[in-house]
Amino acid sequence: MSVIIFFIILLVLVLVHEFGHFFTAKKFGIRVDEFGFGFPPKLFGKKYGETEYSLNLLPLGGFVKIFGENPDDENTNGPDSSRSFVNKPRWQQAIVLFAGVFANFILAWFLFSFGFMSGLPTSVGSETKGYELQNVYTVIVSVAPDSPAFLAGLKSGDKIISIKNDQSSTTFISAETVKSFIVSSPEKEIEIGYIRGKNDNNINLIKVKPTYKEAGKDPIIGINMDQIGTAKLPVLLAFKEGMKLTLYVTKGTAMGLFGLIYDGIRGQGSLASVTGPVGLVGIVGEAYDFGFSYLMSFTALISVNLAIINLFPFPALDGGRLFFLLIEKIKGSRINPKVFNIANMIGFGILILLMVFVTYHDIVKLF
Repeated sequence: MSVIIFFIILLVLVLVHEFGHFFTAKKFGIRVDEFGFGFPPKLFGKKYGETEYSLNLLPLGGFVKIFGENPDDENTNGPDSSRSFVNKPRWQQAIVLFAGVFANFILAWFLFSFGFMSGLPTSVGSETKGYELQNVYTVIVSVAPDSPAFLAGLKSGDKIISIKNDQSSTTFISAETVKSFIVSSPEKEIEIGYIRGKNDNNINLIKVKPTYKEAGKDPIIGINMDQIGTAKLPVLLAFKEGMKLTLYVTKGTAMGLFGLIYDGIRGQGSLASVTGPVGLVGIVGEAYDFGFSYLMSFTALISVNLAIINLFPFPALDGGRLFFLLIEKIKGSRINPKVFNIANMIGFGILILLMVFVTYHDIVKLF
């Protein structure tokens, strides 16, 4: 089920991105030869007007084939060259290239807004002024690998509802309460009651023994917690808060990506925080288990990530093509088509190799 949901999400995200290119290209009178669902080999296609709409075998998103996107003699000087992408004003080319990224930002905004309307998980203290959070729980937000909590089976998203040791117990749960029980029970078992996913009636009990990570420090079980409730807002306010959250996530994603690149340049990079398609399938499954609003929020996060990555000035990405446009603007003439096409081919090859490497890393982490 997780794999099917992942492919549906991927299909929607990529098609929304490609529709941005498609829509603006049509508006500027640029010829669009094909709008493909999935990637070749082609299963079948139907032509409406000048554009063929095709269904392809590999369900990994989609593509738009824009006349003149990769310049050659035919689309530069041929009989239909006036409708070629490469012959349009640079500002129109820039809008067409940016439109896919913009569509992903709009999708993220709508998904976050819909989440606020239906009930979006929100940290206590971050709620909209005047609106109280509903169903507040102490939630595990991360579990350290190979920690006592990890070995006991606790996972991110588990809601702690009870805790006890050999001296006392409580069902009044806050992050401070849990921490106090852990600190007061070094090397002794404590019992934690928690619920997981959408089935709030299924109470699980596990026993875990706090240990010392460092001498002179408090004992730990290896979890980070937060007080999280459900924020449900009226329509107009939901769209306002959805926009604020989209901007906040965009800023955080951009800073994280550039931080990762900077660390890589310094030789201090790590793939520990990088997740590819295989890893995303597992995360999608967990989000689905926690509820529809979680899944929508996660889809919005991926949409923002897709937009930010596509803006990176690397050949074969939208950002790389925008960078080439900037160079042409500065030099006052076109880049040699051969140089342009070779750079995009090399860039595309590097991206494929990087995807294969990240996927391999995802698979290794499963074992």
